[in-house]
Amino acid sequence: MSSIIARKLLLAIGVLALAIPAWAGSRIEKNLALEPGGRFILESDGGSVTITGTDQSSANVVITSDRDDLERQFDFAFDENVGLVRVRAHQYSHWGWLWYNNLNLHFEIRVPQKTTLDIKTGGGNIEVYSVASDADVKTSGGSIKVAGLTGRLYARTSGGSVHVQEIQGDAEVRTSGGAIRAESIDGALIARTSGGPIQIERLTGRIDAGTSGGGITAVLSKKNAHGGALKSSGGSISVEIDPAANLAIDASTSGGSVSSDLPIRVVGAISRESLHGTLGSGGETLTIRTSGGSIHIRSF
Repeated sequence: MSSIIARKLLLAIGVLALAIPAWAGSRIEKNLALEPGGRFILESDGGSVTITGTDQSSANVVITSDRDDLERQFDFAFDENVGLVRVRAHQYSHWGWLWYNNLNLHFEIRVPQKTTLDIKTGGGNIEVYSVASDADVKTSGGSIKVAGLTGRLYARTSGGSVHVQEIQGDAEVRTSGGAIRAESIDGALIARTSGGPIQIERLTGRIDAGTSGGGITAVLSKKNAHGGALKSSGGSISVEIDPAANLAIDASTSGGSVSSDLPIRVVGAISRESLHGTLGSGGETLTIRTSGGSIHIRSF
C-alpha cells in the first residue's frame, strides 16, 4: 500500500515540475525621461502594444511575456535624448508569426498626454488612449484601436480591423484585412480597406472612404458640407446628410438602385441607377459609387 502511495506522490511531483515552466514569464520595466511635448518611438519585430497618455512627466514602459527567456530572444534598447525616447526590440533569430503568437509579448506604455507617437510592430494589436498629439501607428498583423486623440492620426494594418473614435484632427486609416469603424471624428477622414465594411458616425470634415470587400454606412455631422467620396465594389452604401447642408450630389451604381429622401434638385435625366443634383445651394461634391449594391441617401 505504501509503495502505491509513493508512486502516486512521485507522479504528482513530476506533473508539478512539468507545469512550473508554463507559469514562468518575463517582465521588464523602464522609466525614461520624457517631458510633455516630446516624441516616443517604438520599433518592434513583434508584440501587442497599449499606450495611454497621462499627466506624468516621464515614459513608463513595461514589457511582459509568458516566456522566461525573453531577453535571450530579443535585443532590447532604450534610448533617452532631449525630447525623444526610442524603444527598440529586435529578435535575434526570425522564427515567424507563429512564434510571436506563442510568445505573447506585450508592451504597456504610459507617456505624457502631449506626446507625439511613432509606433511600429511586426505582429500584434495596437491600442492608443488619451493622447493630445499626432500619432503614426502601424502593425503587420493585428487590429488597431485609437480613442481620445487630439492631433493627426495615421493608422495602418495589413491584418486586422481598425476602430477609431473621439479624434480631434484629420485621420487616415488603412487595412487590407478587416473592417473600419470611425466615430466622432472632428476633421477629415480617409478610410481604405480591401477586406471588410466601413462604418462612419459623426464626421465633421471631408470624407474619402473606399472598400472592395464590403458596404459603407456613413453619418455626416450637422452642417457638414465638405463633400468627398464614398466608393465600394463589394456592397451597398448608405449615407445620412444634414438636409440644411449645401452640397452637390453625384451618385451612381451598376449593381442596384439609388434612392434619396433629401430635397435634392435633380440635374439632367432621372435614372434608377444614378442621381445627380444639388442639395440647398450646392457646393462641394459628394461622389458616391458602388458596383456591388444599392445607394441610399437619407436625412437625419
